[in-house]
Amino acid sequence: MAKGRLTPFSKILIVVLIIGGLYFLLNKFVRNNPDVKDKIEQVTSSSDKGETKEGYKDVINVGVVTWGGYAGGQYFNEGFKANTASRFYKDYGFKVNFEVIDDFDASRDAFKNGSIDLMWATIDAFPTEVEGLSQYQPQVVFQADWSRGGDAIVAARGINKVSDLRGKKIAVAPMTPSHSFLIWLLEASDMTTKDVQLVEVPSAIDAADSFKSNTVDAAVVWSPDDADCVAKVAGSKVLESTKNATHIIADVFVSKKEFIETHKEQLQDLYEGWMIGASELNNSDSNKRKAAKILAEGLSQPEDFCYDAINNVRLATHGDNKDFFGLNSNYTGVTGEDLYNKMKVKYNALGYSTAGAKSWRLLSTKDLVNKTSLSGNSHNAEQQKQFTAVDETLEKKESLSSKKVSISFRTGEFQLDENSKQLIDLQFTPIAKAFANARIRIEGNTDNVGSRGPNVTLSKKRAQSVANYLIAQHSMPTNRFIIIGNGPDKPVSGCERNQNADCKSKNRRTDFELVVD
Repeated sequence: MAKGRLTPFSKILIVVLIIGGLYFLLNKFVRNNPDVKDKIEQVTSSSDKGETKEGYKDVINVGVVTWGGYAGGQYFNEGFKANTASRFYKDYGFKVNFEVIDDFDASRDAFKNGSIDLMWATIDAFPTEVEGLSQYQPQVVFQADWSRGGDAIVAARGINKVSDLRGKKIAVAPMTPSHSFLIWLLEASDMTTKDVQLVEVPSAIDAADSFKSNTVDAAVVWSPDDADCVAKVAGSKVLESTKNATHIIADVFVSKKEFIETHKEQLQDLYEGWMIGASELNNSDSNKRKAAKILAEGLSQPEDFCYDAINNVRLATHGDNKDFFGLNSNYTGVTGEDLYNKMKVKYNALGYSTAGAKSWRLLSTKDLVNKTSLSGNSHNAEQQKQFTAVDETLEKKESLSSKKVSISFRTGEFQLDENSKQLIDLQFTPIAKAFANARIRIEGNTDNVGSRGPNVTLSKKRAQSVANYLIAQHSMPTNRFIIIGNGPDKPVSGCERNQNADCKSKNRRTDFELVVD
C-alpha cells in the first residue's frame, strides 16, 4: 500500500468529523440568534402537520400593549414568541405569538389587515370605535382583566377630593380607558367633564409628562407613572385609582366574526389555556415572579415594573368571565353588557358619537366561555371585598366624592317606595358597583320643619333604609356602609334658612359619599 493514501474508513471518519463540526457551529449560531431560532421553529411547525389539528392555524397572533393584564396568556405560552416550550403547543398543538403594538392606530390597522387574529380592547372605550370596525364584524371573545391600580388620577397640591377638580386643567387621552375613568369619578361627585378643563393628549404617558411639566393641575395616568409623578411634583398625590374604582376598566380580546366561525375550537383551547395560566398566577407569588421575567423580556421593561404591573390588575378567571358575560344568574356586579351600554350613553352625551355602536348581543360571543369546563377554587370568580366594622374614625373621615340624590319620603316615614328604589338604581347603584372597594357613607338630611331631635333620628333611619335596599337587592356587604343622620344640620348652600319650598325640597336629600379606608 502506498504511503499517504487514506483508507476508506479514514475517509468516512473525516466526513463525519466535518459534518459534526458544521452541525456544532450551526447549532451554536442558532442558539445565539433567537430570531433565527424562532423562524426555524415556525417553519418546522408548519411542515409538521402531525402536531397541528386539522383546521387549526399553526400560530395564533395576539395583539397586546405594554400592560400586565395579559400575563395569564404570556405565562402559559412561556414567552411572547411562538415556541415549542409553550403549553399551548404541548397541550393543544398550536403556537401563540404576542405582538406588542403600543400605538393604538397601528394595532387597529394590524387587526384590519389580518396581521393579528385577536386585538386588545377595553369595554369602557369600545363603543367609540365599533362603528369604524363594523365591516370586520368584531366580537368580544373573552375578558383578560379588570384594572386594579393600573390607572390613576394624580393631582397637584391642594386638590384633596374630586370637587376640588372643578375648573382645573386635567390632562387625559380622549376616548380611552383614562377618559372613562375620569368620567366615572366626576359623576360620583355630581360633576361632568364640562366642569373641568380637559387638556387632550395622545396617551396616558403624555398625560404624565404634562403633569410633571406643571402645565396641568391633574392627569389621568398609568402605573407606575403615578408614583413617578408624585415623586417629581412636590405636594402632589394620587387622588384615586382603580384599586377602589374596581369595575370601570375591563380589558378584553376581540376577533373577527369570520375568524371565530372558522377557528372556534382553537379559540376555545386558547381561552382554556389562558384561564389556566391566569388562575396559576392569581394563586402563587412565585408564578407571578416567573411571569414578570417573561414580561420583562417581551416588553423590554424591568422585572420590578412587570411584577407591579401584574399586581395592578385582577387577572380574570373562568369564573370571572362567566360573570362578565352574564352566565351566572346569581351575580349582581358589573357585567360586560352593563359597562358597554353605560359607556355608550355617557360618551354620546359628551358629544362623542356612538350611534354606530351595535348592541352587546351582536358584538359578543359567549361560546368560548360557555363551552369551557374548568373546576376548582382557583377558577372561581373573585369575591367581594370584606369590610371591617365601621368605627367613629370612618364616620368623620373626609370623603373622596359626594353625590346628592333627592329621595322622597312621606312625612315622618323612612320606608322606600318603588320610585325611590328606581331613583337609587339610576343615580347611584352603578357608581357603588363601579367603586366596589370604597366604602359608602349615606347621610340622611331633612328640612327644618319639626324638632331637631326627631329629625336627626328620622334622617338616620332613612339613610339606613337606603343601605338596607342596596344590601338586599344588590348583595353589597353590610359593613361597607357608614350611616349618618344629619337632620336639619347640613342644609345645601344658599338654602341655610329653608326660606322657601324649593329650598326645603333640596334639603330633604340623601348624600352618597365614597370613603377610602
